[in-house]
Amino acid sequence: MHLDILAIGKMKKGPETDLFERYCDRAAKAGRNLGLNGPHLHEWPEDRGTAASLRMKAEAERMLTAARPGSLIICLDERGKDISSAKFAGIVETAMQSSVPALTFAIGGPDGHGDAMRGAAAHMLRFGSMTWPHQLARVMLAEQIYRAITILSGHPYHRE
Repeated sequence: MHLDILAIGKMKKGPETDLFERYCDRAAKAGRNLGLNGPHLHEWPEDRGTAASLRMKAEAERMLTAARPGSLIICLDERGKDISSAKFAGIVETAMQSSVPALTFAIGGPDGHGDAMRGAAAHMLRFGSMTWPHQLARVMLAEQIYRAITILSGHPYHRE
């Protein structure tokens, strides 16, 4: 199963990018034994439309076009649900058991996700009610993907 991260906005070189890449590398190596490929980052610059609704629509179209056919889409959104790392791992495990070809994690632009993206999502998740910079949201997502893989691999999880 492929793991893809679709994100609006480009990360600049720096410690956040280094940490994101480190977690993606760890996840890729640990995930091979489970039949996972990735995570792979696909990113686009923010849309420059004048109205927020038009920007969100254009960004959603880009991401939906890039999502692999048959992909299970998980949107990170401020209106999403807070879940535990164990439940996050459960979503990954269920997708694997259901032979889903890809899990696609979507991080919208500053205005959030367009209606089309939210409508296509199987899950809407958030990293708490605080506002996070998109760069840190990417790092947290990569870490949670890695953590899910370690949980599914049978590594001891400190919260159980």
